[in-house]
Amino acid sequence: MIDHPSQALVAAALSLITLGSLAAFARVAGAPAAPAPPAAQESDPYQWLEDVTGEKALAWVKAQNAQSTAALTRSEAFTALNGRLLKILDSDERIPSIGKAGPHYYNFWRDAKNPRGLWRRTSLEEYRKTKPRWEIVLDLDALGKAEKENWVWEGASFLKPSYDRCLVTLSRGGSDAAVTREFDVTTKTFVKDGFNLPEAKSQVAWRDRDSIFVGTDFGPGSMTASGYARVAREWKRGTPLAQATLVYEGRPEDVSVGAYRDLTPGFERDFVYRGLTFWKNEEFLRRDGKLIKIEKPDDALMGVHRDLLFLQLRSDWKVGETTYPAGALLATDFERFLKGERRFDVLFTPTERKTLAGYSPTRNHVLLNELDNVRNRLYLLTRGKDGTWRREPLPGAPALGTASAWAVDADESDDYFMSATGYLTPTILHHGTAGRGAPEKLKGLPAFFDASGLSVSQHEAVSKDGTRIPYFQVARTALALEGKNPTLLYGYGGFESALVPYYASLAGAAWMEKGGVYVVANTRGGGEFGPRWHQAALKANRNKAYEDFIAVAEDLVRRKVTAPKHLGIMGGSNGGLLVGNMLTMRPDLFGAVVCQVPLLDMRRYNKLLAGASWVGEYGDPDVPAEWAFLRNYSPYHNVRKDARYPRTLFTTSTRDDRVHPGHARKMVAKMKEMGHDVLYYENIEGGHGGAADNKQRAFMSSLEYTFLWDQLR
Repeated sequence: MIDHPSQALVAAALSLITLGSLAAFARVAGAPAAPAPPAAQESDPYQWLEDVTGEKALAWVKAQNAQSTAALTRSEAFTALNGRLLKILDSDERIPSIGKAGPHYYNFWRDAKNPRGLWRRTSLEEYRKTKPRWEIVLDLDALGKAEKENWVWEGASFLKPSYDRCLVTLSRGGSDAAVTREFDVTTKTFVKDGFNLPEAKSQVAWRDRDSIFVGTDFGPGSMTASGYARVAREWKRGTPLAQATLVYEGRPEDVSVGAYRDLTPGFERDFVYRGLTFWKNEEFLRRDGKLIKIEKPDDALMGVHRDLLFLQLRSDWKVGETTYPAGALLATDFERFLKGERRFDVLFTPTERKTLAGYSPTRNHVLLNELDNVRNRLYLLTRGKDGTWRREPLPGAPALGTASAWAVDADESDDYFMSATGYLTPTILHHGTAGRGAPEKLKGLPAFFDASGLSVSQHEAVSKDGTRIPYFQVARTALALEGKNPTLLYGYGGFESALVPYYASLAGAAWMEKGGVYVVANTRGGGEFGPRWHQAALKANRNKAYEDFIAVAEDLVRRKVTAPKHLGIMGGSNGGLLVGNMLTMRPDLFGAVVCQVPLLDMRRYNKLLAGASWVGEYGDPDVPAEWAFLRNYSPYHNVRKDARYPRTLFTTSTRDDRVHPGHARKMVAKMKEMGHDVLYYENIEGGHGGAADNKQRAFMSSLEYTFLWDQLR
């Protein structure tokens, strides 16, 4: 339930991944030739595959899918794995994730009987039970059947403080473009003549019962080059959408524009957001019909809670004689800040190996999550009557592993949820109240795979420039170091997204339980050590992320965990770009590649769907100096006919309207024409996640793990 457009955009792009992987920028045999300027760029004979639903392109897709399924699905092993993974995904023993809205706790649930899902609710008392009673609010399978649509749930935003109305967002097949419809949770029906937005990449937020903020496709010129809203309007009930009042208008080159309202009782206020790039934005307070700019650094993330303003810095900020470091979390009085006061309380200060993983205010406290050498530490911050902050460990938080804590309802209580998990540790969900001791256990995930004899270890590789790169390894405790173990290396390395341990039930059942070694690399470009770790691999320095990934792969070989012919890699989205580069840069180092929903054509990525919003991450190929380095990590331009590549499986989704399926399509077509052995599978539904329901996800995961196991044993 994200109302803030900056959060929605970050969530969208950080999900530039379901699974991730990195690449390497080493000069090796088969390295690309010197880049040509854009004016002299080569022609693209496969551009016709960018026609997403074109008859010719879809015929090509169906032919590729037939070849891949014939090659991978005929064995009894595939059938058994597919059935097992689907059973895990549909299991009634999964922990239902819940969010509080008014007196109810809501959950969206998919299983074998409800593949599209049920939106349902219960009470906390009922949720505590082993088998709680759920009240169905909306049945997506029934709705889709009645309306003859393949609806996929995208979320709901409630009107506060009544919580009787919400804006439900549904997409066709899982795409980012979606419809939004007003829904009454008391009658469990869509509101007749209520707020109803047609399909678009929209941003909507309640202002009050009879008006909402809308950023959507209002016609020509209303969307940015990135495909998001360029204008924000206030739409009043009973009036045509076209007559909604203009609140703010950005520029075509902006990433997005939106407006939202803080609905906290007693602190109601309107804000306008303008995304300059993916990493820079401006925020305004809308008061008495005027916009007051929040004078913060453009790259700082802003949050408000009651009387407080929070600023999370992404670069050093000098205020008077004090310099606050990148990665710090600051808090100050919001109204005093507007008047020019610059007195801050520093709630978090980063170190070389410690960063802020997140924070969540409750009614009277702040839950703080630190990432210390890629391990979480949870703290409770309390502001005293004298304005000073007290910090103490959050009671009951695990000493090791991955943990997170978040407020249940920051408007009305200090209650919070806390989860704890690990690669081999099934997730546990707790519920507590800040300042009242250790939380209670609410739910625990059962073991979905046999982890006996397995252990987790953390190692470090040394990258080309001497930087220490941590990585996690899950393997047999008595692992034979003879260079023969099938090993899967996974990474992401972009968009300041940290890869932390989690209970990998599918990977556990499909890979680890069978004796495969599972490795996750924490390369630069990610968020494991804060903004500087991310910024070290931006644009022209992208090679750092790729060198880091290569260093981890080489360290696995050096330690004799595996050998190149037994070493596979997997990555999606930005991670797909990573493994795509590994394919073209270091084909000698890997025995198999799975490349999911990838970016691969860095010459045209900014012209395809949401690609223009990532120029701040990668660079602008239309600028000759930036294309000069972009071409070096554009796998589509660097694949060669005379190279020997490991066998590769490319997967994507027709309905992915974030990373264009044309990237994967064109790469496969080009490689096949060159005579390389590659497989391709495109799911018709699924959006950027690749799958629209559990059955599709199980099938695609089974394809990938079957392919890897067959290639790497």
